[in-house]
Amino acid sequence: MAADASVWGSWLAAWMLGLFSSAHCLGMCGGIMGALSAAIPAEARGRRWRLLLSYNVGRIASYTLMGLLAGLVAGGITPLDPVLRLLAGLLLIAMGLYLAGWWRGLTWLERGGAVVWRRLQPLGKSLLPVRRAPQALLLGALWGWLPCGLVYTALAYALAQGNVWASGGTMLAFGLGTLPAVLAAGVMAQQLTRLLQRRGLRVFMALAIILFGLWTLWPAVGGGHGDAAHNLDANHSHHH
Repeated sequence: MAADASVWGSWLAAWMLGLFSSAHCLGMCGGIMGALSAAIPAEARGRRWRLLLSYNVGRIASYTLMGLLAGLVAGGITPLDPVLRLLAGLLLIAMGLYLAGWWRGLTWLERGGAVVWRRLQPLGKSLLPVRRAPQALLLGALWGWLPCGLVYTALAYALAQGNVWASGGTMLAFGLGTLPAVLAAGVMAQQLTRLLQRRGLRVFMALAIILFGLWTLWPAVGGGHGDAAHNLDANHSHHH
């Protein structure tokens, strides 16, 4: 039961990470969403919401696939769990600093992902203009692989969950957290941009993510030592 509560807690935290990172989502994907919305042909305007939703379903499906793959990898490297949690916590703190404009070190991660994106981008162009939901779904799935420090941060957190379903669920929850801002960007990008550009709101969101990063770090650097010692003593007694 405790394990189940822990997994649900991780999913809630990932959802909040997506929600609190709305300013970054709008900066990275708001322009894309606005462009995709504007690129919907006049004859398809009546299906606008269905197409916008399809973009995002495809995008979140890609995030979930990344999480499942991360969980598959993490399942084979259990001894490195504290290291993965340390990495996730540090990236979350870096993400908070990035959102607040205090440190931009995460841009190197995005440069690394650009290598994959250069291969996928021509496929996306071949799907335009979008007239049907399956096209929008596929384009959204490709869009999910756009180089993004926020996605990589969430992926590191998913990797730290240690199994396929918890990691996949973490990325699904994260994607759902980003949905309101990105979906709204396709309809009212200017109003949303003005709201999220308010310095106080951005700093509040950034501090929330930094606190989340510190909470993630705690079991790796301090909070988990007592449990580890207890398990070691138990194993020692068992062998005797």
